[in-house]
Amino acid sequence: MSVESIDRASFEQFYAGLAPWDVGKPQRAFVAVADRITGPVLDAGCGTGEHALYLASLGHRVTGVDFVPEAIRRAQAKAAERGLDVEFLVKDATALGGWGECFASVIDCGLFHVFSDADRRRYVQGLARVLAPGGRLFLMCMSDEEPGTEGPRRVSRQELHDAFANGWEIESIQPARCEIHPEFTEVKFSDGGPKMWFAVVRRKA
Repeated sequence: MSVESIDRASFEQFYAGLAPWDVGKPQRAFVAVADRITGPVLDAGCGTGEHALYLASLGHRVTGVDFVPEAIRRAQAKAAERGLDVEFLVKDATALGGWGECFASVIDCGLFHVFSDADRRRYVQGLARVLAPGGRLFLMCMSDEEPGTEGPRRVSRQELHDAFANGWEIESIQPARCEIHPEFTEVKFSDGGPKMWFAVVRRKA
C-alpha cells in the first residue's frame, strides 16, 4: 500500500480477504468517548459496521456509509444477526454534500487518512453540510508519529488544523492507538498498534 489515497479496488481486495482494521469490535478510543456522542450519528467509512452497531446498541439512531458493497453487505448481516436497527448504505464519503441528511455526530475511524488532498477537501465540505451546527466529528487517523511509510498516509496535527480551519473548532487532538487484526502481518506497525490521532472537532453554529 502506498501512502497516497487508496483506490476503491484496493479496498475491495481487502474486504475479499483480511482487512487489517476489521477486528470484530469498536476501537477503544471510540468506546472511551461514547458518552459524548449524540444521535443521530453518521459513521463515515463504516466498513463492516462495528462502530455503528456499538452505538446503535447504546440506543442511538445510526447510519453507516461505505463505498465498498461487500463491507456494507457484511455490516447489514451483522445488524440482522444482532437484532440492531442500523441503516447501512453504499455511498461515497466524498459526495456527502448533496445528500440532504443531518446528523448530530459523525464518527470517522480511519477514513480521513486515505484521501488525497483534493478528496480530503471534498470530504470536509460534505461533512459541513451533513453535520448540524454545534455537532461534533470524532475522528481517528494515522499519525505522523507512526514510523515508516507503509500503510495509510500519515497525518500531522497541523494538517488536521488546516483541514478544519474554516467553520470548525478543534476541541482536542490526542494520541491514540489502533488495534489491528493479529493475523495481518503484511505491514509492520509499532508495537501496540499504529500510532493515531484522535480528534474531536465541533461544527461552529
